[in-house]
Amino acid sequence: MPVIDFNCDLGEGIGNDEAIMPFISSANIACGFHAGDHETIKETTVLCLKHNVAIGAHPSFPDKENFGRMNMDLPVAEIYLLVLQQVHSLSAIVKSLGQQLHHIKPHGTLYNMAAKNISIANAIVKAAKDFDEKIFLYGLSGSAIEKAAGINHIKFIGEAFADRTYQADGSLTPRTQAGSLIEDEEESIRQVFQIINNKAVTCVTGEIIPLKAETICIHGDGKHAVRFARALYNHLKNSGLTIQSPK
Repeated sequence: MPVIDFNCDLGEGIGNDEAIMPFISSANIACGFHAGDHETIKETTVLCLKHNVAIGAHPSFPDKENFGRMNMDLPVAEIYLLVLQQVHSLSAIVKSLGQQLHHIKPHGTLYNMAAKNISIANAIVKAAKDFDEKIFLYGLSGSAIEKAAGINHIKFIGEAFADRTYQADGSLTPRTQAGSLIEDEEESIRQVFQIINNKAVTCVTGEIIPLKAETICIHGDGKHAVRFARALYNHLKNSGLTIQSPK
């Protein structure tokens, strides 16, 4: 039976984590640099345990004011350290509850920069490897961070999005541009099934480009997040797909 992972960025203080949790298989928990704190990390981890959801770290640039979505020009050595610090911090809380960290997925601008900049990608991959060489690393399918993970023998999980549109080069449409977000439930479902069934996506120009993914993401801070998560979960299950985190 075909398998797909369904992940969501959570622990960001939006207030809908508990409503989304039954519909996903992996959670990316904010580590405190763009959102969250010790208590929210612990609360979100407990919800993951309750719903048998794989627990991931969601490290960011230190940018709470802009929710981690502002470009920051930092040395790669500093990026390595800030990622490692956040992952260790979250992992300590997860371990205190008797569990292990399953994966790492960068957040926001750090994610997007790592998709294009091989030096930033290498810094994140090195941090992941130094933390645990067996950990999964989630990132944009077909991007620089996938290449860096392959070179460094880190298990990479290619990600695609249910609620974001794509450019012709395979990157996400910047949030500063109109049409970057998918607001229509049916459009979101169509995009997800095009990715799963055809290994392709229709970008904003109308061009169809190749796109393979092992995990589908929905953003927990989206205004339609709960409704989209429920609808996608039901459509995926009804189509015969097994929703399961990578093993």
